[in-house]
Amino acid sequence: MIVIEAVDAGCWNAISGQRRIVTVDECAEELRRGDPYAHGYVPVSEQDISRATVMALTPAVAAAFRLYYPDAHRLDPGERDLLALARTFAAEFELCSGDRAAIAAAHALGWLDRVVSLEAVAGRVGARPGRRFKRQHTEQQIAAWRTALRLEDLP
Repeated sequence: MIVIEAVDAGCWNAISGQRRIVTVDECAEELRRGDPYAHGYVPVSEQDISRATVMALTPAVAAAFRLYYPDAHRLDPGERDLLALARTFAAEFELCSGDRAAIAAAHALGWLDRVVSLEAVAGRVGARPGRRFKRQHTEQQIAAWRTALRLEDLP
């Protein structure tokens, strides 16, 4: 989840202070459910969560997304709900995710050009992470996934 990675890398405040971050209840709950005794646990505070706009997903929107995207059941619940919410947006948006299945779903939905890496977002706001991002959050990895998905579409 990008919030955990951004908090751990020390750039969440810079990103959320300069960009409107929208998420869904399921993602906020996933951030709260972390196991503090698990190896690699990164604490995300309520203040961290409050820096994003957390939106409720209506049952109708959730059901419509599942009908529109038949592979929705294969997604992590947070990513699934976030994509369902994104489908309701009339304005332009970007999808920041390090989840390969969510990026494949974005491709199937025609949004591959809207997928951005956490590394790219941090760079745009001038954030200086305290460490390198994990591979799935780098521009190099997201670009590789985008390319692979586009190549799968070639005859």
